Amino acid sequence: MERLTSRLRLFTLDDFAKVPLVLDYFKRNKSFLAAWEIVREDSFYTLQAQQDILFNDMNYSAAGQLSKLWISKQGEDRIIGSVALSNIVYGAFLSCHLGYRLDGEEEGKGYMTEALQALIDYAFQELKLHRIEANIMPHNAASFRVVEKLGFQHEGLARKYLKINGKWEDHVHMVLLNEALE
Repeated sequence: MERLTSRLRLFTLDDFAKVPLVLDYFKRNKSFLAAWEIVREDSFYTLQAQQDILFNDMNYSAAGQLSKLWISKQGEDRIIGSVALSNIVYGAFLSCHLGYRLDGEEEGKGYMTEALQALIDYAFQELKLHRIEANIMPHNAASFRVVEKLGFQHEGLARKYLKINGKWEDHVHMVLLNEALE
């Protein structure tokens, strides 16, 4: 799948040819992402580990449980982030979790808002999901600005929700509903 926005190209990885670009992204952003993600072993920063992750992502995508798009600027191959709908559940729930990450050098330029709007449109219009859930650490002001611009609403606090950078962190539960499905 590929989506174009005014400035970005969002695309799935469905073969291993672009794994070096993913590895380059993670190596460039190792320090920047550490505050927002799980502790990464050195082996994470290898082609083999990234190939294994892509293989797992492909299986989850084939099962309809994941939709992950990598982000580059139009006309460039360099990856600057990713957006994902994970834990997709159909039936009465029609819901998923939202995940996203951006290159530290690209913050504050509106790229993540632009990429997430394209992903939300896909989730609501094509997947017909009813609910997208984002869980954000209370001190992540940049992430709050992004989801609030997109219309997400505060639904509560999940205490010690995820182990981030070696510490159990509280997360604010933010939700966007697909009002068209009401």
